[in-house]
Amino acid sequence: MKGVLVDANIILDIFTKDPIWVAWSKAQLEHYQTTHILLINPIVYAEISIRFEDVEELEAVLKIGGFQMREIPKEALFLAGKAFLAYRKRGGSRRSPLPDFFIGAHAAVEKIPLLTRDATRYKMDFPTVDLVSPE
Repeated sequence: MKGVLVDANIILDIFTKDPIWVAWSKAQLEHYQTTHILLINPIVYAEISIRFEDVEELEAVLKIGGFQMREIPKEALFLAGKAFLAYRKRGGSRRSPLPDFFIGAHAAVEKIPLLTRDATRYKMDFPTVDLVSPE
């Protein structure tokens, strides 16, 4: 079964019951759960961990949700650095979150779709990634 990388914003929509996005994000996860393995990486794990008191609670929720951890390949880490450098050369803010570059590069290198609500940066910096987004 093919995997889909799930961005932190999708998971956080559900945990926080975001009034605007919870229905869309939940529907996407339910749909992809039937056809794909729901993947997260260490960056997504760290981003969603802020909503939990301890690691055991987070691990339990991820297990119930059917998420699997996928390590980021070295090639993706390298690509993330290069994409961030290109972004900076285009005049991007130093305050831009580097985590998005790790996530986008991971999806690009492994050639897996990325489920996210924040497609703008991924489209520009990782044009080969198949994005699943509301845009």
